[in-house]
Amino acid sequence: MLKKEGKYNYFEAGEGTPIIILHGLMGGLSNFDGVANFFPKHGYKVVIPELPLYTNNILKTNVKAFSKFVKDFITYKGYEKVILLGNSLGGHIALYHTKMYPEKMAGLVITGSSGLYESAMGESYPKRGDYDYIRKKAEDVFYDPAVATKEIVDDVYATVNDRIKLLKTLTIAKSAIRHNMAKDLPKMTTPTGIIWGKNDKVTPPDVAEEFNKLLPNSDLYWIDKCGHAAMMEHPDEFNRLMLEWLKKSNL
Repeated sequence: MLKKEGKYNYFEAGEGTPIIILHGLMGGLSNFDGVANFFPKHGYKVVIPELPLYTNNILKTNVKAFSKFVKDFITYKGYEKVILLGNSLGGHIALYHTKMYPEKMAGLVITGSSGLYESAMGESYPKRGDYDYIRKKAEDVFYDPAVATKEIVDDVYATVNDRIKLLKTLTIAKSAIRHNMAKDLPKMTTPTGIIWGKNDKVTPPDVAEEFNKLLPNSDLYWIDKCGHAAMMEHPDEFNRLMLEWLKKSNL
């Protein structure tokens, strides 16, 4: 059930330190069902805002504008400090937010995040009419292709066959490449948990190692037999590792 307030639509559950979850380009809020059910039982408030990926005007369809949207949402909700959790593009937005607004950050968790390596986005979109091609691309996101249900494939197919959404998807992809974080990461001291699929084909494992090397205050955790969306493919293991990291970091 989404709450609708002003320009914000969001899911909210639990009480405690807010964990704000940022979804990816092709990912919906439901990708985080496992996280949303687990953390409220452990003393956290889980909040998942809908990002304005396809509703902002084209000049505000970029990583920087989405980070500002997140900051405005945090201010609107009256949170002092938050833990941000982002997957894929959501991880990139979380990283950029951490760079711009460190005072808002208690901690950061990224999984399959863009920001260093972007083969993830652009090359695959021109063949947009071909359902089998889109299905194969969706299956590539996961270690186990069965996770790419018909519903997920249909969603991606509808997005890339909507002319405006396709244009915005490509605009976001270019923005992700433009906002490479390599030079910024060594200056970012927010505690960061990196949870990565060992078999991620979109942002391969060496990307996680690079994040871990460049970030001064990070811990890296691996999930075996796991692709680009660890919180979907192995929700129990993902939650266990994230909780372990939160406790270790006193968050």
